[in-house]
Amino acid sequence: MAPIISIVGKSGSGKTTLIEKVIAELTRRGYSVGVLKHDAHGFEIDHEGKDSWRHKQAGASTVALSSPDKFAVIKDVVKEWPPERLIASYFPDVDVVVIEGFKKSPFRKIEVVRKGNSSRPVCGKDKLLIAFASDFRVSRRLPVFNINDFKGIADLIEKDFIKKHKAPGISLMVNGQAIELKPFIENLIRDGVTGMIKSLKGCSQAKEIEIRIKQE
Repeated sequence: MAPIISIVGKSGSGKTTLIEKVIAELTRRGYSVGVLKHDAHGFEIDHEGKDSWRHKQAGASTVALSSPDKFAVIKDVVKEWPPERLIASYFPDVDVVVIEGFKKSPFRKIEVVRKGNSSRPVCGKDKLLIAFASDFRVSRRLPVFNINDFKGIADLIEKDFIKKHKAPGISLMVNGQAIELKPFIENLIRDGVTGMIKSLKGCSQAKEIEIRIKQE
């Protein structure tokens, strides 16, 4: 998966505004950016009366819309998918993924703290917290960027996330969870699967292989 940075903070702290500016700056530098926003209260993206809405109301559990330049999927889930599963499924070709929210996620975080909103961090004790964006000196232990310093935060993401990231040759998801592979296992799977797949007709030039197995 691409490197992941989570930007967190209380509602109204300015997360979305900061993320918007960081995305624009990273895009200006030539990077492809994916964004995943967490909404704890649920959301609707379909509109009553549209064909896709009618299909969903008729009972379809998954509805996909496709056009020459984009696609969208509306899917019912029994329980919320973890961000790793969403990113592995829908963000395969970006340089970095910025997450808004997911305060308890296992990713490094930057917290936005604005004095007019709250003076107490929500992730102050999280060991994955690497910096703050704030309008006051919220911490003496971690770096504190000015809340409007989107270029400085983009510099941090570029230096410590994008440029230091080494994409694994294999990514494994089991029951929606990302599994870390030791080098021996990674090499074993890569060599075995690649060898078998390339022996199939029309697959000799395979560069990227995706396999999904569902156990009964």
